[in-house]
Amino acid sequence: METGSEKDVICLIEEKYGKMSKSHRKIADFIKEHYDQAVFMTAAKTGEVLGVSESTVVRFASALGFDGFPDFQKTLAAWVKDKLNAVSKMGAKYGQSSQSELLTTVLRGDMEKINDTIERVDPVAFETAIDTIVSAKNIYIVGIRSCEPLADFLSFYLNMIRGNVILLRTTSVSEMFEQMIRIDEQDALIGISFPRYSMRTLKAMEFANDRNAKVIAITDSPHSPMNLYSSCNLFARSDMVSIVDSLVAPLSLINALVVALCLKCPREVKENLEMLEQTWNNYQVYLNDEINFIDKAPVLDYSLMRRTDS
Repeated sequence: METGSEKDVICLIEEKYGKMSKSHRKIADFIKEHYDQAVFMTAAKTGEVLGVSESTVVRFASALGFDGFPDFQKTLAAWVKDKLNAVSKMGAKYGQSSQSELLTTVLRGDMEKINDTIERVDPVAFETAIDTIVSAKNIYIVGIRSCEPLADFLSFYLNMIRGNVILLRTTSVSEMFEQMIRIDEQDALIGISFPRYSMRTLKAMEFANDRNAKVIAITDSPHSPMNLYSSCNLFARSDMVSIVDSLVAPLSLINALVVALCLKCPREVKENLEMLEQTWNNYQVYLNDEINFIDKAPVLDYSLMRRTDS
């Protein structure tokens, strides 16, 4: 089967996911989340575990363009083997490099990803994302696993720019729904996910979409399943020949969002930062050991030092 052998089988599933029936989506979800188990399961066993018929599982494989379930399973096994060989791949690419060469290679790779991201990002989508974040009553942010630091970063700075920012923290889909149960058409959700994509993030985006909230996706490509429920898509490259995905380009994209928002709402940002600075000073949070860059010139607060000296 030419299509299956040439293409990442999970990407193939994701491309066709939007047109799948409910039972086929159930199979697709299971394979993406439990591929390490699915690769050893027959069509009959897969159907038994998921509560669907064996023929439904066979038709699922055929709908993807495979000659049958064994053909699909063979391609899935090759994909799993490729994933498990990530460490070997890294050794093949970097094994003969010195430490300094390794540093240069990785940094150059990140530079390439940022350059590629510049080409991929749609300026109209970027402007739409800014307007959506500014106008939304509440902003929900979700990023799972390796995307959690990206969600934390965005949440931290959005809280400085505006209020009503909710960072969804959860270990299950049900807990996520509980945190966003009041989301509606006045709100917006930002979903951040890169391969391997998070089903919990996708479900949160689906739920927000069903509630008529604005949904922004920060992901890697037009083929990402995160685009199924989003009205605004921002793409950044994250792939890397390593056991660790590169988050430099996604973080750069998020940083651009934060800067653009600061320029969009300068008065609100200044007021919020001044309020934070006053709070820090009042409670001596940083022992006045910070430079205030709110004004054009840095202002050092020596009030605590004066009290100490007197």
